[in-house]
Amino acid sequence: MKTAPFKGLLHADMLLHTVILFLVEFVRGAVQISFLSLYGTRHLGLDLDVIGAAITASFLTDAIVKLAIGYLLDRFAVRTVVSASILLCAAGILLIGFADVPWLFITAAALFGFGLSPIWIVCLTRIREESRGVQMGFLYTIWLAGMGTGPVVVNLVLDVSLSAAFWTLAIVALAGWLLSLLLAGGREIHIDRVPFLRQISILGARLREMKILLPGMVLQTLGAGMLLPILPTFASKNLGMTSTHYSVLLTLGGVFTVIGLIPMGKLSDHFGKKWFLVTGFLLFGIVLNLLTFQPSYGLALIWAILLGLSYAAVLPAWNALLAAYVPPGQQGLGWGVFSTVEGLGAMVGPYVGGVLATSLGEAWVVGLAGLLFVLISLFYVFFPFRTFRGE
Repeated sequence: MKTAPFKGLLHADMLLHTVILFLVEFVRGAVQISFLSLYGTRHLGLDLDVIGAAITASFLTDAIVKLAIGYLLDRFAVRTVVSASILLCAAGILLIGFADVPWLFITAAALFGFGLSPIWIVCLTRIREESRGVQMGFLYTIWLAGMGTGPVVVNLVLDVSLSAAFWTLAIVALAGWLLSLLLAGGREIHIDRVPFLRQISILGARLREMKILLPGMVLQTLGAGMLLPILPTFASKNLGMTSTHYSVLLTLGGVFTVIGLIPMGKLSDHFGKKWFLVTGFLLFGIVLNLLTFQPSYGLALIWAILLGLSYAAVLPAWNALLAAYVPPGQQGLGWGVFSTVEGLGAMVGPYVGGVLATSLGEAWVVGLAGLLFVLISLFYVFFPFRTFRGE
């Protein structure tokens, strides 16, 4: 009986979906975390404000697709929606290779953003209720594996050749598109659609009820978004790292995040969420500022470990805090509202970070992001956790 959920994961249809999901997330992580910044500055000679605007454009078009996905999947075959979206993603990457003027580079990134979400949403619709927990865990593992592997592999290739990195991403995207043509052609998925104006009305009502969480949510994603367009160039210019060194840094931080998640989650359940949020954000902010002092590579690796552990401390406590504010029976709507608000900071952050880096330098943006995380830590010192169920 225990093996039944795993059998549900391994049927051919689900395997094909998850392979495509891995390829798309590989491309997403590589492009948004590393490739846009390094290829745009080194090969195309673009400024960081253009890089930031391009990342923001990709987030924006991704959000538009999420709003329209119910309509699309209700009217078109899954294969049509997924293959068309991934083809736009591949077209965006191919266009990036020749987009040496700002408006074309931003347009290419926007095209790329259209292809990111449909396969993830389709995978969610394939989950079976009798094995929801196992299958969700499996999908998140694929998602994290793709997002983590993409920037690491592409950074290693970047040290060999910018062109090789470009063609690696183009080939992976096209491989995802070719596989998507093998998906079933039926229109068996139905997603309940809510009219756009009704979505806005519901969103406003839920935001008024959850307003106490908004400052922390927006600042968190704003600070993280500011770092996206500048971290690769910060690592090379200010820390003297090659793309390979930067890959090791990312890998180390990610590994210690994964290692720390379960024990930190258990500890926060036992001791309470507040001080894990306060300490995690404070440590994150301090370490970011320490990186601006141009540490040696060995010391930078230690800071990467601390960043990973601080993120591991924050993530379980933050998700538990959000869950406490989601009303029973409104899980989808509540989490949708949170995703929308967090997405606002993620969309604005890259452009703000790119503009500031162009005028003030990458180190200044890293320091400012660190200050934002320190302020978030102080926010949770005074946050009324008495309203948090179970705290």
